[in-house]
Amino acid sequence: MRLAPLLGGLSLACDLVNDFPPGKVLRTCVLAVELGRAAGASEETLRDAFFLSLLRYLGCTGFAQEEAAVYGAGDDNALRAIMAMADVTDPRALVVALARDIAPTAPLLDRVRAATRLLMDPRAVELHAKAQCDTSVQIARLVGAGERIERALRAVCERWDGRGAPAALAGDEIALPMRLTQIADVAEIALHRLPIADAVREIDRRGGGQLDPALARTFHREHVRLAALLADDEGGGGIFERFLASEPEPHARIDEARLDDVARGLGQFVDLKSAWFLGHSSGVAELAVAAAEQLGMSAAETTELRRAALLHDLGRVTVPNAIWDRPGRLGVAEQERVRLHAYYTERVLVRTPPLRALAAIAAAAHERLDGSGYHRGLTKATLPRAARVLAAADAAHAMRESRAHRPALAPDAAKDALYAECARGLDRACVEAVLSVTSGAPRRARRAPAGMSDRELEVLRLVARGKTNAEIGTLLGISARTVQNHVAHVYDKIGVYSRAGAAVWVMENGLAYE
Repeated sequence: MRLAPLLGGLSLACDLVNDFPPGKVLRTCVLAVELGRAAGASEETLRDAFFLSLLRYLGCTGFAQEEAAVYGAGDDNALRAIMAMADVTDPRALVVALARDIAPTAPLLDRVRAATRLLMDPRAVELHAKAQCDTSVQIARLVGAGERIERALRAVCERWDGRGAPAALAGDEIALPMRLTQIADVAEIALHRLPIADAVREIDRRGGGQLDPALARTFHREHVRLAALLADDEGGGGIFERFLASEPEPHARIDEARLDDVARGLGQFVDLKSAWFLGHSSGVAELAVAAAEQLGMSAAETTELRRAALLHDLGRVTVPNAIWDRPGRLGVAEQERVRLHAYYTERVLVRTPPLRALAAIAAAAHERLDGSGYHRGLTKATLPRAARVLAAADAAHAMRESRAHRPALAPDAAKDALYAECARGLDRACVEAVLSVTSGAPRRARRAPAGMSDRELEVLRLVARGKTNAEIGTLLGISARTVQNHVAHVYDKIGVYSRAGAAVWVMENGLAYE
């Protein structure tokens, strides 16, 4: 099947996690290709720019944990929306944007403290860049983007003037496809948020600083035509059709096996947003598949269920981490935001042609037979068996995971709780199938790979869960300096540069649970 419709549909999740208007990623792809064509770029360059624009935000959940806890007053989504248009060399504009938009529902004092930490921490930009690059590269590898795309993604946060991160590349050291992606990304946001004349002035101002000056001049010359391409009603067609038409030939294609990899990669993209969910999507998928086999479901049904399980929480990225990470009871408005994540899961999948058939199953992970679930309040008569299995697997796996408001349940307590849920809407046969295969427990990890010691694996798991060196030292009875040394050795062994990179590596290697 063609890869672009698959990734293009799923890109709505990247729009949502950054508080971008729907279609932002698609419009950036169109802009990058058309700008490159106007600049005389080769077809290979245009093809790379297309896929870089499509994949660059796969890393945006990599720093969400830190953005929420340290720099964003809990609202990581709002902070990313601000920083997407930020020029780190213009502190006055950054202060104004932060003061106006950071965590709009948080208490004023919390907002001031978070903004101050961001502005005063010289490491913030570098840490974000390492996390985003690590994450986007590893997930791009899963979807089969190729080594050239993976290398270019390492420069997503670099600048033409050399003041970017993590490697301080400058000028032509940044590959041309990435330079096209960078200017298309900023230009799309500017055209959305500003009058067109102001957007053009903003790109002019950044030429030679953040952006390639030659490409900035090309944008200035072509801006009327380029801006017109982004309108949804241009030529009577929508942006999705123009996005598909903009992919240079030959069109990239994948087989059925790679579709599973894409689903797994997007599941990791979601689970990375909060440390509480690390490995949840893949764990639920494994549990659901094992239960489906117990129930005698066909191979086709099981394949569909596995993919739906990997993607069932896509909409979770719409909810700020302040809600997911809250240790206390949620208010009514916060509960509604949580319930709506199932709706957004459905919306993303409905917009993704190769996965449209999965939408009804994936979005029903929180439905119950008695109509008490969400987001549609479906009942026994309207819930297919695959959705019932998924609901049981999701509940079972979640009970054995810690959450901000409660510890993980012990096996017997989880079993009792699952049976109690049968009276409130879980399918008893599906619950018994789930319990028969693993008793609802998260899978146990194999021994440490990559030449790690058992202690290094302990440290790696805790780092992936967002623990600081001091916290890890307290938990393991060692000094923070010793932890720091372990972290450095582990990063070298597995080839990552950030906590986010470590977290993706942990999920991909089935090491999320003890």
